[in-house]
Amino acid sequence: MSGSTMITLRDGAAVPQLGLGVFEIPPTEVQSVVEVALEAGYRHLDTAAAYVNEAGVGAAIRASGLPRDEVFVTTKLRNGDQGYESALRAYDDSCRRLGLDRVDLYLIHWPNPAAERYVDSWRALERLAAEQRVGSIGVSNFLPEHLERLAKECEQTPAVNQLELHPTYQQADVVRHCAERGIAVEAYSPLGRGADLGHPTVHAIAADHGRTPAQVLLRWHLQRGHIVIPKSATPERIRANADVFDFALSGEEVTKINGLEAGHRTGNDPQTFAASQLRPIPDLASD
Repeated sequence: MSGSTMITLRDGAAVPQLGLGVFEIPPTEVQSVVEVALEAGYRHLDTAAAYVNEAGVGAAIRASGLPRDEVFVTTKLRNGDQGYESALRAYDDSCRRLGLDRVDLYLIHWPNPAAERYVDSWRALERLAAEQRVGSIGVSNFLPEHLERLAKECEQTPAVNQLELHPTYQQADVVRHCAERGIAVEAYSPLGRGADLGHPTVHAIAADHGRTPAQVLLRWHLQRGHIVIPKSATPERIRANADVFDFALSGEEVTKINGLEAGHRTGNDPQTFAASQLRPIPDLASD
């Protein structure tokens, strides 16, 4: 990806600002999808234990022949694995499935406040960081009240907060809180699961630049300083999503897209999402 930019996290780690998300890509297909992305220049891959496709992501990295330190890998702790000891075990299991000694970024997938375990889980991640068994540690879907509790009861501030974030759901209060604490914001569902692509404002800006609506929205995220992980299993779209570093939106265009906020969440509510996320994962010995 010519011109690809990097974001420096609060702990000094550098992460490619644009990555590939593999949510809902079946385990039988994910290796080929990730291989396409790596060939297209992606160097940031985002998976999770709950996606049940970590093994395929790891297989693609090995098949690519790329040096390990050239690919930034993120995975996440499932709700059903939250807790101090269980989080430590879950991290080791994820590394084994990926075929990696360690991951570059490990996130608590959801706060699941009803379970009252995210503080203990975060302390486990702090231990992993202290023992240098993981690159960086962070959270996903955490709201300001969850982050405030970590600040009061734990030692480290998350390096990243991964959020549903797109023009019609910008979560300005969460983004502001993260900025105040030096937490990098990472956007998932950056196109609103496709719903934001059809807005006339986006189409007009895309036409002016000779770009696709998806490229315009990804460029909007980049210029706002977000890390962004679009998901696609289509080779043409994977390649097109990477082609966003040779044009820029004007300040007026960014403002117009900012104006599309509509409170349109497409995913789960962090205050109430409590599913265990525990689905069968292929036996480690067969990975």
